[in-house]
Amino acid sequence: MFLVEAEALIIYKRSVKVVAMDKMVIEGGKRLAGEIRISGAKNAALPVLASSLLVDGWNVFHNVPDLQDVKTILKLLSGFGVKSEIGETLRINAGAITGCEASYDLVRKMRASILVLGPLVAKTGEARVSLPGGCAIGARPVNLHIKALRDLGAEVRLRDGYIEAKASRLKGATIYFDISTVTGTENIMMAATLAEGTTVLKNAAREPEIVNLADVLQKMGAKISGAGSDVITIEGVKSLHPAEASVIPDRIEAGTFMIAAGMTGGDVRLLGCDPSHLEALTAKLRETGMEITVEGDSLRAVGRPRITSVDIKTMPYPGFPTDLQAQIMAMMAISAGLSVITETVFENRFMHVSELIRLGADIVIEGNSAAVRGVPKLCGAPVMATDLRASASLILAGLAAEGTTTLSRVYHIDRGYQRIEEKLSSLGASIRRVSG
Repeated sequence: MFLVEAEALIIYKRSVKVVAMDKMVIEGGKRLAGEIRISGAKNAALPVLASSLLVDGWNVFHNVPDLQDVKTILKLLSGFGVKSEIGETLRINAGAITGCEASYDLVRKMRASILVLGPLVAKTGEARVSLPGGCAIGARPVNLHIKALRDLGAEVRLRDGYIEAKASRLKGATIYFDISTVTGTENIMMAATLAEGTTVLKNAAREPEIVNLADVLQKMGAKISGAGSDVITIEGVKSLHPAEASVIPDRIEAGTFMIAAGMTGGDVRLLGCDPSHLEALTAKLRETGMEITVEGDSLRAVGRPRITSVDIKTMPYPGFPTDLQAQIMAMMAISAGLSVITETVFENRFMHVSELIRLGADIVIEGNSAAVRGVPKLCGAPVMATDLRASASLILAGLAAEGTTTLSRVYHIDRGYQRIEEKLSSLGASIRRVSG
């Protein structure tokens, strides 16, 4: 559900306390132009940090983004006795685990907290992790995690809102996921690294973030093959060792800025990204008439006066990412024509629609599809974010709208975008954060 106690949530930004009641004020109509560097991927950093539970000693992780979700998982890990040092890189040491309980107070703020479940059971033999919370974008059941751990020989039960798991040592098994699950694949892949024997994950998720995690685990001494395909094989080892590794660039942040360029008729170069992770989005943006040029590890996105509508259907990777659905919907709201956007991953990920309509969008929802009829212009208005990606879509809409858009509940955007207002301002946007 929503972070109902958001007023009490303190978000740290560059060591400055910023209360969750902050707002973004956007003066629309500015063309974006210039270049920005893409930050490390939130969805890769979280499992990578969780993997530190598997080893004794100091791991060194590069390109970890400065985000609220990263701070949340570091606080969660500190509750187990994990030490961390943040500088140009992030150093983290789980050599002296002193607890195995992940409390509701922290887990409720971020669903990805469940990523500590597998590593804790594998390393310490037990874990007590609260059922997760986070953005209210739909059911992301933990039953797949629980079933897989039981397949590995763990004794798992639900009690008092917690998942309790125990195992003297996990045993390798063949596990089939009924549906593609990113966190489920990551959780069980981490757990299997220390299991006795071979584990085979079938219908595994294929996202780049899973490949990044597998690379990190291999640097720790794990034996993993097939990451990036739907079958991953893990040969368990007795122990892992500390490693030095990097977090991949954030493909969702990069995609958000590509869409921003298109919506403002802009010309934006993204530095330090991985264009191969963006192929589904790139194909759709080219259909709208945008010019997308790949230049090594950079990408240039050039808009046009009026974009053409395209149909979108979200799918697990390598399909169109659900985490860019809200942003592309904002773009289709000012396109020429009718777009049908179908959401197949999360059943409740259209909560941004009512706020886009407040800005003048013409959108009708039927089931898991939204018909978006492009309008010549959007008009600024007060709007409210309901989740992380919804907040990004409303910022994009505000950039393209006439007049002033004020976005409240910006703590959502701080969970997944590193200083987005500063990056947009450097491209010529008129956007500022205000208190109250």
